[in-house]
Amino acid sequence: MTSHHDRSRRNAHLGRRGFLQAAALAGFAPGLLPARAHAAALPPVREADALVAFGHVGPVSDGGWTTLHHQAMQKLRAEFPALQTMYVEDIPYSADAERIFRHFVAEGAQMVFATSSYGDFLRDVSDRAPEVAFMECDGRNPGPNLGWYYLAHWYPSYVIGVAAGLLSRSGRLGYIASFPLPSCYAGANATLMGARSVNPRATVQVMSINAWFDPQAATQAAQALVSAGCDFLCGIMDEPAYLRVAEQEGVWAAMWNSDMRRFGPDHYVSSVVADFSHFYVEQVRARLNGTWTPGEFLLPLGGGVDRDAWGRNVPISVQQQADAVRARIIGGWQPFTGPLYDNHGQLRLAAGQSLADTAIYNWNWAVEGVTGL
Repeated sequence: MTSHHDRSRRNAHLGRRGFLQAAALAGFAPGLLPARAHAAALPPVREADALVAFGHVGPVSDGGWTTLHHQAMQKLRAEFPALQTMYVEDIPYSADAERIFRHFVAEGAQMVFATSSYGDFLRDVSDRAPEVAFMECDGRNPGPNLGWYYLAHWYPSYVIGVAAGLLSRSGRLGYIASFPLPSCYAGANATLMGARSVNPRATVQVMSINAWFDPQAATQAAQALVSAGCDFLCGIMDEPAYLRVAEQEGVWAAMWNSDMRRFGPDHYVSSVVADFSHFYVEQVRARLNGTWTPGEFLLPLGGGVDRDAWGRNVPISVQQQADAVRARIIGGWQPFTGPLYDNHGQLRLAAGQSLADTAIYNWNWAVEGVTGL
């Protein structure tokens, strides 16, 4: 775990041990859920006096999730050149997290972004620092000064699923998951639903590796899925290990977070890609202006999350068919419509009904055809 903070450079990096020793002394419209009416705006802050802190679950060099947040923070600093920032990498899901977030407050941060879900470790700190604005990525425990934000990643996952259904010869898709969390349920379910829209016999086999960043485990899971007959790999990892396996084994692969085609140029299909920069700029601007309240945000398809440019060997006909679905979704079409059965055969959504984005955000059951979750 590393911390970065230097007021002269407006960005910093200290050792993990030293940082912990120091710590010891927000009706759904696309992309936005309304702020809670009772939340009062925090007072304005001069840009030159402002400190914004970021707490990351992984290293900023992971090439995936944390890299994206770090790049967005750099764009934030370019937008507000007098702003001071600090960040800590590799924050564990433990009491260390609470100490680190508490130290952000002690350092004078007026705004704190947790770029992963830290639950009560963050909420306990926010409750004791009502003058500080907190935002939690993939959060589910909002408070008077604690909001959350995430990506409506199920829409690009559905689009990529359409491509998967067209590209896979066996109809067997493999999904490398981190933990059995709603983000993994939504990703695997959406991919299969997209695939089944063009190949009703498609299935998804999931393997969870209990980590967001574990190249060795992801490699082993990918090899096992290919051995089981999967000829299309996808998942939610923060690094490209399973794409390398796909390239070696001659199967297709779709990724998460960013453009990773250089690790498997011949078999790269696309990626669920995110861009948090506009969101961070708007949130910090509101905090500086004294208009910030703890909102609840889902960044929409085409407005913070999307599919990456198609891989060089993806047939034009596949690209066009998948992109026609993308255009329909942006136009307001809802693909997550019943009847929907779970993988035990129980009807979960009646014909004609649609899942709201808030329900998909909290998805905790696998659709028929998804195994392993």
